[in-house]
Amino acid sequence: MAGKTGSAGRGKGGSASGKKAVSRSAKAGLSFPVGRIARYLKKGKYAERIGAGAPVYLAAVLEYLCAEVLELAGNAARDNKKTRIVPRHIQLAIRNDEELSKLFSSCAMAFLAFHCCSSDVLHPMRVCMNERAHKSVL
Repeated sequence: MAGKTGSAGRGKGGSASGKKAVSRSAKAGLSFPVGRIARYLKKGKYAERIGAGAPVYLAAVLEYLCAEVLELAGNAARDNKKTRIVPRHIQLAIRNDEELSKLFSSCAMAFLAFHCCSSDVLHPMRVCMNERAHKSVL
């Protein structure tokens, strides 16, 4: 105990040692924020205790899923001769991949709509509204 100084231990105020703080994301080699995911896990009350490895693992899984979806969406955009990924490309990527389709089968994508069949027979309300608009103009 005789050779220790006040800032040599762990904790706050250790700037005398000169070490720069390294995030858990950087330590794990991830782009997704491990600290934020840990905070959300603790705040969400999913369990009484959250281990140190759980947010790292979850961040890695989420990063992998995003990379996979973005790669497939980029391929879909390139197939449609577009340089920008739009929500339609994300949907095409998910629906054309068997495993991702199974994963997202219970998810409703609110920003998307199918326009595969735009016949007036299939949309009777639209026909009624169009007829009313024409009658009101005349």
